[in-house]
Formats: sequence, structure tokens, C-alpha cells
Amino acid sequence: MSLSSIWGILLITLHAMVPITLTAVGEVFGETAGLFNIGLEGILLLSAFTGALAATAAGATVGLFVGMGTGALVGVLFSIINTYWKGNQMVTGIGINLFAMGFVGFGLTAMGPGFSAIPAARRLVAIPTSGGPFSPIIFVAIVFPFLAYFFLRRTRAGLILKAVGESPEAADVAGIRVNLVRLLATTFGGVLAGLAGAYMSVSWIGSVTKGMSAGRGFIALATVVFSGLNPLLALLGGLVFGFFDSLALWIQTLPGSKAVPWQFLAMSPYIVTLLVVAGVIGRVRFPKALGEPYKRE
Repeated sequence: MSLSSIWGILLITLHAMVPITLTAVGEVFGETAGLFNIGLEGILLLSAFTGALAATAAGATVGLFVGMGTGALVGVLFSIINTYWKGNQMVTGIGINLFAMGFVGFGLTAMGPGFSAIPAARRLVAIPTSGGPFSPIIFVAIVFPFLAYFFLRRTRAGLILKAVGESPEAADVAGIRVNLVRLLATTFGGVLAGLAGAYMSVSWIGSVTKGMSAGRGFIALATVVFSGLNPLLALLGGLVFGFFDSLALWIQTLPGSKAVPWQFLAMSPYIVTLLVVAGVIGRVRFPKALGEPYKRE
């Protein structure tokens, strides 16, 4: 294997890990506070679409912020339904995913076939390298898990998040506004998932399709399980997925690879990720109040 091939695999690994890592770290915040959101797939898809719309109209930076705003909006709605209105978190997440598939499919049809690709001038400026462009969002995805780890383990605000997830009754007695903390945590998670979705369309892929999220929201959920709510392990999980995703693409370019169906190679990153998660599930301890709406007595 040549040096250029190794760098190419590494670069694709880094690009592919970004949406998984950012989404998973955002979900770590929400689940630490006691809310789990399986609508991450829908947030990725919606933010990729709205981010592409904004980027085409006003540039990549605006596209990224609009994608983050889309994620924040969905996160706020999810939080309100499942904190103040005592909704079912599982049903709400499924509803987000179904809405996203329908809305983006309709939106792409309404915009016409010319919209699917974002003009090169409107995409995020990347650092050119021998293996391809290196997006600056990669730096964010690598550095942010370390900041998140410090926040959750070394700050008073992180301790409040954990208290709300472990024992909302005790947190309430201590004067903490449980539902507000949960709302802020899940909204922040939506912001990160929105950035991840906008990154896919505005920076990495440069186009939008109704299936572009490709299960990454569910893989991010699996990564959260693997990480045990540790942002650094969430980064590791994202790198594992990204590596096998890049490896599958590289194998498809090798002579004789046509003997193996490309669909099998494409699904190998998902299989490996799920096998890794299966090896740790049952050993991970989650907050005691995870998934339970808090009802003040």
C-alpha cells in the first residue's frame, strides 16, 4: 500500500467520523441529563437539507449556522414535548425521523433536480491536500470531545447535568430547575447534530439526497452506548466507523474487488460498529432516570 493510499484512507476516515462523533457527543449531553433522542437520523437529514438551501443562497458559513439552528429547533421541540408535556421519548423520536424523510423527500422534489448539488463556490472552503480536501470541521470534531469530557467531569454545570439524570427529585430539592436543564442539554445536542448534518451537505458530500444520512443517526446512538456517555470514547467510536467506511471504499477500487458485491462492502462499517456495541452492551451504566419524565410532586 502506497503512502498516498494510506493518507487517502485516513482522510476519508476523518471525514466519515465527523457526523458520527458530533451527533454522538451531543446525545451524550442529552442522555446525561435524562433524555434519549432516537430522532437523530431525522435531525441529520433535516439539517443537511436546510443547510444546503442556505449555503446555496448565502454561502457555506450561513449554511452551517442554519443547519445548527435546525437541529436546535428540533431539539427544543423534542425537549418541550418530553419534559413539560410528559410525552413518550421513543414515539417523539420516531416521529422526528418520519417527518424528516417525508419533508426532505418533498422538498427535493419541489426544488427540482438542479438543487441536489451545491455549487462549488458555495461549499465550505477546505484545505487542499494530496488525498483530497481537508475540512476545518474535522478539527472541531476532534477537539470538541475533549472539551465535552472536561465540561462533564470537571465543572459544576456538568455535575448538575449528571444530578438531573441520576436523581431529578434530589436535584429539584437542591433548587435545580430539572426540566430547564434537560431542555438546554437536548437543545445543545440538537445543535451538534445539526452541525453534523450541515457538514455532510455543505462541506463533505456537497449535495443532498433523501437518504444521505444513511443510518448515521442510529450509528451515533450505538456509539453512545459503546461510549458509556464518555465523549472521548464517542470520538473513538466515530473513528472506528470512519475507518471501516473508508476501508470499504478503498477495497472497491482494488483489482478483483468486483467479485464481492459493493453492497456487502458498503454495509461492512455498520456491521463492525454494531459488533463493537454488542460487545459492551449490558456492561454500560446509564443514568437512573434516563427516559423518565420528571413529575414534580
